[in-house]
Amino acid sequence: MSAKAILKQYWGYDDFRPLQADIIDAVLKGHDTLALLPTGGGKSICFQVPALLKQGVCIVVSPLIALMKDQVEQLKKRGIAALAIYSGMSQREIDLSLDNCVYGQIKFLYVSPERLQTDIMVERTKRMQVALLAVDEAHCISQWGYDFRPPYLEIAKFRELIPEVNIIALTATATPHVKKDIQEKLEFKKGKVFQKSFARANLSYAALYEEDKEKKLLQILQNVPGTAVIYVRSRKRTQLIAKKLKAKGISADYYHAGLTTEERAARQDAWIHDHTRVVVATNAFGMGIDKPDVRLVVHLDLPDNLEAYYQEAGRAGRDEKKAYAVVLYDKNDIDNLRKRIETSHPSLSFIKHIYQSLANYLRVAVGSSMLASYDFDIDDFTQSFNLQTIQTYFALKRLEEEGLIQFNEDFHNPSTVYIKFDHTELYKFQIAHAALEPITKALLRQYGGELFTNFIQINENKLAKLLNTSVNDVMKKLKSLHDMEVIFYERRKDTPQLVFITPRYDATKLPVKEKELLQKKEHYAQKVEAVIHYVEHEVRCRTQLLLAYFGEEDYGECGICDHCVNRKKSQHKDPGLVRNKTYENIRKLIITYLKGSPTPYDQLLHHLPPIDEKELTDIIRTMLDSEEIKYDRLGRLAINA
Repeated sequence: MSAKAILKQYWGYDDFRPLQADIIDAVLKGHDTLALLPTGGGKSICFQVPALLKQGVCIVVSPLIALMKDQVEQLKKRGIAALAIYSGMSQREIDLSLDNCVYGQIKFLYVSPERLQTDIMVERTKRMQVALLAVDEAHCISQWGYDFRPPYLEIAKFRELIPEVNIIALTATATPHVKKDIQEKLEFKKGKVFQKSFARANLSYAALYEEDKEKKLLQILQNVPGTAVIYVRSRKRTQLIAKKLKAKGISADYYHAGLTTEERAARQDAWIHDHTRVVVATNAFGMGIDKPDVRLVVHLDLPDNLEAYYQEAGRAGRDEKKAYAVVLYDKNDIDNLRKRIETSHPSLSFIKHIYQSLANYLRVAVGSSMLASYDFDIDDFTQSFNLQTIQTYFALKRLEEEGLIQFNEDFHNPSTVYIKFDHTELYKFQIAHAALEPITKALLRQYGGELFTNFIQINENKLAKLLNTSVNDVMKKLKSLHDMEVIFYERRKDTPQLVFITPRYDATKLPVKEKELLQKKEHYAQKVEAVIHYVEHEVRCRTQLLLAYFGEEDYGECGICDHCVNRKKSQHKDPGLVRNKTYENIRKLIITYLKGSPTPYDQLLHHLPPIDEKELTDIIRTMLDSEEIKYDRLGRLAINA
């Protein structure tokens, strides 16, 4: 069967998107492959299609539990056997899942990176027929990326178990440095790199300085019809903005990780099906959501880095029709983002204090609890130890970056059941225990024979309706079956989880170096300044600014961002600008200065006679349009020789 036939059979598409076919061909030919496709560019198909053409299991390494679960569910809906292993699962669930990969017909096994070097994973991998190793969110392997995860560094060692198996690494965002780092850290052999331009020809970017951001937001929503996402930083602010929009007659709701699973699912579903027009959300919203007709994404708070901004903004206009990505900011936003450099990077002594407090709170002994998962209420934790929540949160994030813990705030694990008995034993049990016969029959009627081979997600509410009884009664009977060792019954979890990735250290000997913490702080500061440069820049095309950050220097002006549109308007309003004496004088000074060396816009402004900045902006735009000057590879203004 061909790759196109697989695509048609399982996805219903007649042809691949640009680059997908080339990437799939490289994978099938055994090349280690790096695929860089923008958000919504169809990355998953690039490893799922070739894996379906190969014999054996495709192991997919992914850092996000929510993303793993979403992809597994999407594959199952298409009739493709897939499983995921992550923190919060019982040892028996993990054991059975890996057995099914060795002996069953599982095609895709999703694992978190910290699972790769566990004894059980290593031993079962030796017995598996592995078809392909896929690394999703591959930028996480690079310390120069925006979301570095130390466990990703174990992937190269894991490859030693499957030396003949090639690898595909996928990401939506990577600077040139990160691209090189990914290939080195994953020890590419016969490497191929495919990169689709980060440009989105239909997406109009804008960054607007506004003293009254909420008033401007209303104007934008009135001018741009269709569904929208409004991103803010805090959970409280999602509720506040959504309430204000509703008061103005706009259909809006809010979304954040603190909502229950049912609330999140209902609000997401209402938005996807256009019952709600606007979702006001934290960055917990959007991952794995495929809604092509989003017309508008607005950031009311500045993101920490341009990688995150590009991904979030890129959720607009996936149907390739005109869409808008707008940042609204003021002086406080700039100041707060710079302050965040300090608040988000606590001292080593405070990090050690938090680590010790965690051990005390969860009663974890030194040397124990590797990959153990604990229910974790951060508010209760901070109150118990008289800690400030914000400082504590960032200390936990630094511990996570160091590969010592994993903190899953948005955690939901549905109830699961696996029948330990075979059909004959279960029949005998039903005869001997008439009171429990209805619940066993209801399980089989609702979920089928797969219960005998794998842990299956169940819904106690549905079983209760089927049996015309209460949910508590269903749970009680399922627990009885579990206690009698007829089934394994794992009750649902919605509580945030904290996992010790390594055996617990003595806090005084924590393997965290102060020098490295300072380097990460400096790296974060550089990313913050890149965001500020993007929003404050007065002249250059927004698309060019973003693409230059990702190493694309040869893209022409987009023609639809705020800068490009303003340039067109100024030329239309003042066609005589070129003949203006002030223009000629300043133009000559700019030419003279740039002949010395290429110069950033801000620096050029300081070397010219006093002039209104808007007027200078118009002059530079005109010179760019006439191709007297250009931007070089470093984003500096230069003579167009």
